[in-house]
Amino acid sequence: MFENLSERLERSFKLLRGESRITELNIADTLKDVRKALLDADVSYKVAKTFTDDVKIKAMGSNVLTSVKPGEMMVKIVHDELAALMGGEASQINIKGEPAVVLIAGLQGSGKTTFSGKLANYLKTKKNRTTLLAACDVYRPAAIEQLKILGQQISVPVYSEEENKNPVEIALNAIKHAKLHGYSVVVIDTAGRLAIDEEMMAEIAAIKKAAAPQETLFVVDSMTGQDAVNTAREFNDKLNFDGVVLTKLDGDTRGGAALSIRSIVSKPIKFTSSGEKLDSLDIFYPERMADRILGMGDIVSLVEKAQEQFDDEEAKRLQRKLVKDQFDFNDFYKQIQQVKKMGNLKDLMGMIPGIGKMAKNMDIDDDAFKKIEAIIHSMTPLEREHPDVLSISRRKRIAGGSGTDIAQVNRLLKQFDEMKRMMKTVAKGGLNPSHKKIGRR
Repeated sequence: MFENLSERLERSFKLLRGESRITELNIADTLKDVRKALLDADVSYKVAKTFTDDVKIKAMGSNVLTSVKPGEMMVKIVHDELAALMGGEASQINIKGEPAVVLIAGLQGSGKTTFSGKLANYLKTKKNRTTLLAACDVYRPAAIEQLKILGQQISVPVYSEEENKNPVEIALNAIKHAKLHGYSVVVIDTAGRLAIDEEMMAEIAAIKKAAAPQETLFVVDSMTGQDAVNTAREFNDKLNFDGVVLTKLDGDTRGGAALSIRSIVSKPIKFTSSGEKLDSLDIFYPERMADRILGMGDIVSLVEKAQEQFDDEEAKRLQRKLVKDQFDFNDFYKQIQQVKKMGNLKDLMGMIPGIGKMAKNMDIDDDAFKKIEAIIHSMTPLEREHPDVLSISRRKRIAGGSGTDIAQVNRLLKQFDEMKRMMKTVAKGGLNPSHKKIGRR
């Protein structure tokens, strides 16, 4: 997402190279190029024009320091305006209530049901809330069954009434069930249509009126571009929803919805979702997204994802093994599994400052670890614990068993040794006591 926009903006900033200061004359071409880049990214003309007008006002009113080049100042101004355009600050979900009710709305195919499962998983694992899913899509074939399967995967119960075709009654009964059994949040999955119609709007409005949700979220498919913004406007006119969820951000989308929707409906983007994995749900941070659009990476999100997978006890255990030179292929395999849980490899690389542009042109397969895993699986327990016993004959056997060749096995062993040495050096050095934590006094 945003790859083309990132490239176009970078080219726009190059127009200011060699200039000693910002003037109305020398930024005219830059702003024209920025506006065209936004339009090509499927941002509405009105939003794109307002954006570039605001950037011009800020740029002409800024005092460029002698140590800061005009191009660098323009990047800073565009970054701040992009963040403001997308909402400025992250907006949290409201789950205050006994129980709190969260209503999910959107068109069919936008990813509502999958998002409902992801949200339930998020509330359970990140917010420690007992959650009940309510199946109120009584039209789409297998919608109830899909929600039940998702519920089973995350161990969250699903309230359904297969014979009842009244979604308002089902929603109210689900809330009663939640009160009776002590659930703290009810997530209501509703029906969508292929297009907006009066019947659909009347039904979702009736559910909202009866259920009185603390939070109403509109789920929109990012890949529909400007149509997503128009749909959001119509839903908001009828529902007055509290926030937007952008799905399918991993697709080949130009990003116009993310940039336009906040400005058009004056409602925050609260979550972004990509892929089918039920833990692939992220809070939307406008500043971090602006960083990524401008090729600055998103190291904060990367660190947060890593912290979710690596607990303190495991880190201490690993450090002890490294110091004693006992790190083996069992430990290595565990690390691979934890990295895989962090998400799409190409997206993760894009979060590293300076790497995003290179990652775009690299063929990074999410199955990149498969050969390594196959080689490790082909080792005996002894070989995994004591890699030094891996003789030529053992390596040939492992290559045959893993569907690789001996060169690939040798390469993995060399990489393993190099990584082990590096990690051991870091583990022995520990933390420099002179490096105080931010915020500590």
